[in-house]
Amino acid sequence: MTENVEVNEIVEVPVEMTAAEMLRNARTTGRRKREIATIAKQLCIREDFLEALENGDYNKIPEVVYILGFARNYAMELGLNPDEIVAKIKKEMGLVADCAANDDEDVSACAMPSIKQEAHWLKVWFVKAYQFVYQNWQWFAGALAAIILLVVLISVFTSSEKSQDAVNENVSVAEAIVEPKYNLAVREKFGVDNRENADVVLQATQESWVKIEDGRGNTVFSRVLVPGDVYYVPAGDKYKATFGNAGGVDIWVNGQLAPEAGSDHARKSGISMSPKSLMAKK
Repeated sequence: MTENVEVNEIVEVPVEMTAAEMLRNARTTGRRKREIATIAKQLCIREDFLEALENGDYNKIPEVVYILGFARNYAMELGLNPDEIVAKIKKEMGLVADCAANDDEDVSACAMPSIKQEAHWLKVWFVKAYQFVYQNWQWFAGALAAIILLVVLISVFTSSEKSQDAVNENVSVAEAIVEPKYNLAVREKFGVDNRENADVVLQATQESWVKIEDGRGNTVFSRVLVPGDVYYVPAGDKYKATFGNAGGVDIWVNGQLAPEAGSDHARKSGISMSPKSLMAKK
């Protein structure tokens, strides 16, 4: 009697490859085996990022947009379907909203939530722009250097124009100041800081000691002037003068010669330097 023995056969079900396995398998098998370093230079993507894609270690890549962008370019370089690789990574990372219930349906039908679609494509374009800039960085660096140089030249030119305008303004002010028609050639000038606003100018025609005091009695100028020396009296009515030789000093008020303050070798003090007071003696 023969017993029927039921033997359960073990059937191996093919396991679907992950996106990482597909990438690594495409690079390392077949007649065109390639090194990651070579592909990294060609795609301008860091080697460690490509290794992370092949190992499924997506946390090593900063953002999802970079993961998907790099994966798409890597898949195209290896001759794989980029949409399939990206769809697998989305599914593995849990980024898809609803996947096909039918196992036979293409996994690429899985889509991101509609609310994220616009942001997703913006990020993809950003990745492409980043890669373009990375590949052509020499041109961008040259353009940036040219812009910086242009800005510097414009700044220098503008600064130079302002400096020239200031010089021209100072020259114009200097030309606007009309000196009195002195009786003697000018030997040396004192009080030039007051020159622009001075209404009263003194010139020694003989050697004379001259002292100028302000309204509080503080001395602002004291010196022996020799023939030809000029002193510009500060503007205002509060200043008073003392002359050691009153007849040896010409007093000019707004370009006009005022009456003498005193006779030769006579000492005179308390002389008001007010233009109105000086001209009233005429």
